[in-house]
This record gives sequence, C-alpha cells and structure tokens, in this order.
Amino acid sequence: MRYLSSTLFSCRSPSPTHLLTCFARTSSLRISGFRYLCSGRPCFFPSSRFRSIYRPILRVHPWRPFSVDSGLARTSFSSFPSVGGAMSVVASMADEAISPAKKFWLKSQKEAMLAKYTPFVVCLASGKLEQETFRHYIAQDVHFLRSFARAYEKAEEYADDDDDKATISRLWRAITEEMKLHNSVVQDWGVDPSKEIPPNPATLRYTNFLDATSDGKIEVGKGVGKIVTPFEKTKVAAYIVGAMVPCMRLYAFLGKEIEPFLSLDGSAHLYTSWVKNYSPSTFEEAAVQIEDLLDKLSVPLTGEELDVIQKLYHQAMKLEIDFFLAQPIVQSSVVPLSKLHDPKNRLFIFSDFDLTCTVLDSSAILAEIAIIKAAKSTDLAVADSSINQMSSSELRNYWRDLSGKYTEEYEHCIEILLPAEEAKTFSSEDLYQRLEQLSDFEKRANSRVIQSGVLKGMNVNDIKRAGEHLNLQDGCSVFFQKIVGLKERLHADFHILSYCWCADLIRSAFKSVGCIADVAIHSNELDYKDSVSTGEIVRKIESPIDKLHAFRSILDESSSREEHLSVYIGDSVGDLLCLLEADIGIVVGSSESLRRVGKQFGISFIPLFQGLVHKQREFGSDGSLVWKANSAVLYTVSGWPEIQAFILGHETF
Repeated sequence: MRYLSSTLFSCRSPSPTHLLTCFARTSSLRISGFRYLCSGRPCFFPSSRFRSIYRPILRVHPWRPFSVDSGLARTSFSSFPSVGGAMSVVASMADEAISPAKKFWLKSQKEAMLAKYTPFVVCLASGKLEQETFRHYIAQDVHFLRSFARAYEKAEEYADDDDDKATISRLWRAITEEMKLHNSVVQDWGVDPSKEIPPNPATLRYTNFLDATSDGKIEVGKGVGKIVTPFEKTKVAAYIVGAMVPCMRLYAFLGKEIEPFLSLDGSAHLYTSWVKNYSPSTFEEAAVQIEDLLDKLSVPLTGEELDVIQKLYHQAMKLEIDFFLAQPIVQSSVVPLSKLHDPKNRLFIFSDFDLTCTVLDSSAILAEIAIIKAAKSTDLAVADSSINQMSSSELRNYWRDLSGKYTEEYEHCIEILLPAEEAKTFSSEDLYQRLEQLSDFEKRANSRVIQSGVLKGMNVNDIKRAGEHLNLQDGCSVFFQKIVGLKERLHADFHILSYCWCADLIRSAFKSVGCIADVAIHSNELDYKDSVSTGEIVRKIESPIDKLHAFRSILDESSSREEHLSVYIGDSVGDLLCLLEADIGIVVGSSESLRRVGKQFGISFIPLFQGLVHKQREFGSDGSLVWKANSAVLYTVSGWPEIQAFILGHETF
C-alpha cells in the first residue's frame, strides 16, 4: 500500500513512514484539520497509554502495509493482531492465515453485497415480492438442485479419499431429499411439479458452468483445458466443490440477513417458510460442511491450483447474482437509487474526505511532509524561525503536544455541549446551537496551528505528490469513477466538503483516479509564496456549521431551477448537520463520538439494508417513495462497496 511518493518516504529519508505507522496505530480523535480521538478513528499522535507499543511500532519496516477499518489501524498480520472488517482483512492477510473457503468468501464481499442489494432480495426481505415473481424463482430452483446432484456424483467419483467420498455421498443424499421436498413446496405455491419448466438463460449459464466443471473442462487462462489423466482428475473434486460452495455460502449469508424481517412490525411475512429454510439455525451447518470439505480437498493443491478454485468461486458468485437479477420483477424497487431517481431532477452526491474517503487523515500526511522538511532544513542550515530550527524529532514532539492539547479540550467541549438527558424528540435547532460551541473550538484550534508555524515551508509539489499517492478507502475510487461516468444520465453533481487544511491534497487525490474534472472540492487552502507554504491557512470550512452553510449554498443555487435529491456521506460529528439535512444521510465507519452525540439528540442510526427493506414496505402502489430530510434517521454502511450497490446497483460492478 502506498501513501506518499517514494521521493518523500524512502529508506534514505531521515523520517520514513515509521512515523505514519506509529501515528495511525495509536488513538482516535477526529479533528478539524487534525481529527482523531473523539470519533473513535485513528490518530497519529501516541498518547501516554500507547507509549508501551510506540517503540515496537517504530521498528516496523517503512513499506509494511497497513490500513484503517472500523476505527482501527492495522499493520500486516505478521506484526500485529488482526482487527477490523472483512474487506480490509483481505488486503493485508497472508493467505495461509485463513482457510481457502474463508479466504474465497472474504474476497467475494463486494459480490455478496451486490446480491443483497438486488431488487429481488430487497423485495423478498420486505415480504412484498409479487407472488408471480416468487413462483418463477422457485420453479427455476429445481434446475440448480439437479445440477448440484450431478456435480456431487462426479466429485465422489474423482475423490481419492474414503472420508471425502463419504462426506460427498452425504451431501448428495441431502440434495436428493431436497429435490423431493421441492416438488411439494412448488405445488403449494401453485406450480405444477409434473410440468417441465425450461431454465431461463441465467439459470442455464450457471448449470452449464457447473456441468462443465464437473466434466473436467476447467478454464485455464484464456482457454479451456480438459482434465483427462487419473492424477489430474483427483483435483477435479476440489474444483467442483469450489464451484458449488459460493451458492451455499451466499444463501446462508442472505438467509441470515433476511431472517430478522420475518416478524417485521408484528405482521406476517408472506415468505416466512421459504426464508427459514436458509436461516442460520437451518442452513448454516450445511454451508459449513461443504466449506470444510473444500478446505480438506484443497490441502494437497499448489498455489496455482488454488488460484483456479478462486476463479471458479468468483465466477460462480457472479452467475448467482445474474440469477437474482434475471428474476422478472415488474414492481418498483427502492434499489438501485440510480434507477429510481428521475433524471429530470438533479442528484447531488456530497462526501466528507478525511477518513470517509481516505484510510489516513490528511493532517497526518501534512505533518509527515512538515517533519521531513524540518530535517532537510536543519541539514541545509536554512532555518529562519524557532519551528524551522527544530530537528525532525523535536517537531514530531511538538505535533504530539498540539494533538494532546486538542484532545483534552475537544473532549471537554463535547461534554459541555451534550444535553444532560437523552432527547425524546429530535430538534435540529437545538443541535445546531450546541454545535456552534464545537465550531468556535475548532476555529481556535486551527488558529493555534497557524500561530505555531508548523505548516510553514512545505513545497506545493510535495503536497500534490502526496495526494496522488493517498490511499483511499476500499471501493471509494471505483465508486466515483463509475458514478462520474453516469453524470449526464443521472443529471448529477458531486461535491467534497472537507475540513482538510489543504485542498491541493484532495484535488491531487481525485486527479489520480481521473475524477477531478467532475468533482467539486470545497475545503481550506494553504497559503503559498513561490510554491512554499507560508504557514497560513485560507480558512473556508473549519466546522460543522461551515459545512452546513456550504451544503445549503450548493443546494439553494439549484433549488431555484429544479427539484433535487441529495445524498451525504460522512463519518464524524463534523458531518452530522449535513448528514441530517440531506435527503439520505449515509454514515461510514464506527465513530463512537458521532453515535454518542446522535443518541443524546434523538437521532437513530439504522443499517442501510434495514432501512431499505422498510422503505420497500412503504412503497406506494403508484411507485411513489419519499426520502425525508431532517427525519433524525441516518443510515450506516460497511463501506463504499455497499454505497455503490445501493446507488448504482449491478450496472457498474
């Protein structure tokens, strides 16, 4: 993983990425400019409680990768215990640390999220899926069952271990029993089991794929290889099972996600009996059994052969998604948002930048540049102020002191602004007035940074190179690249609202992913003289109030001409007012301070999928759906792939 350009962070540098590793590893305060401990997010200044791990962290190799997830930073698994969510785990986890089946599933999280956000699954979860669509779906299921039965027969034939053969035989018997039960189920739904219903194209693509794999026709590179020798055929059992596991694990995943909605609002769910077939208590054991079989069959395989299974697994996942998408849904669906949105109206996508788009706060990057600059300035004897006369280690300590003071004052400010009791009803006016106190504090903190001179002497080209190499959250760059490509069709505008001290850093980050021409950046600017920072900040957005004013100004300019739908994506207290004022406020990450403040003011945090299922139930017969701003409801997501699945759906994956 990369952070700054190699010219800045090389092993020859007097202050390499050891500093960033230590910075990101420690605590978690969200600062305007430097945002950290208060949001439950990573901080680059070690507090006293982290001093015991400070020195070991400094010994981490400067290029050892680490990432931030769910408020924690992580080096590779060989150095520190694992933390965080599944998507970030995949990026740094050594292959041997987890089983093949688990690894393949973790690498398929984006596809699993997309399956979850298909119109078919959302409508099914809501209990409002049209019955004719469901009949079509279960009628197609028999073709999958038959294909699985044939595949198990082939896998048992190719397996050379008696225990493996016995396990496969049990799985085959289970699938044949399910085929018998299937006839009675479809009959209950008004489908004649004696009448042969032809597979639709999506069903046929999956069954043909599984049949070909069972026959040893394995795709290798760009061609198709036929496995014929007895020795080669022993591998086919693993390949066959690898192509079947995704279906089992995906259904177990979806069953677990849908089960909570069976008793939604106390009303009966039309598809309760079907969904319960895939609930954890019923289906998880079967999914684990076939995953364990895959792990055992994979033991003797080479890395190249495991890669073949990975490709088969991924292909099977895509074919399963195609199957869900192929279901004939006539009714309106809340997903994807891009399809529901009327292109006659304007779509606004707003996002915060630091720790919403990035894995590391921009102030940590600027601090690193400043510290490296200090070392070079000292070496060249060009220091012209007390700050510039500091060594890199002294300047690092100075930054730490600034952060420590900020942390103490921020926590005190939060305590003061919180109401004594949890609000029974949400009041936007009360929240606004109280966050004005936080805004005043943020501006004083920025004044302290300016007066200290720590931002003086940085070359604008170094900052731009840092932005070009800034590591974005998983899926963030892809989301913006995809949605920018649909700008005209969606009639959409894209805006970044950020506390970042330096908009050049943000512009360079979006330029590096090809989106700068279509994404408007609203942030502070560093003041320069002859391309070198003077230490001053051109202050534009420093607080929650400033963000809200910028947000309103952009929308007001449009509302006089056309209707609009607004989406705001953020992660901290600084985003709270905008999140609430947007038609759809989406929270990424796990900021404890955001949830604490929100709870005290009567704000609800609901998983996005849960919210969409409720919205699907509310959908009017005329297809009308209203997203309400200032509803005191914010929607939480696991990351950008979930946002993309919601807004754009399958078209852009």
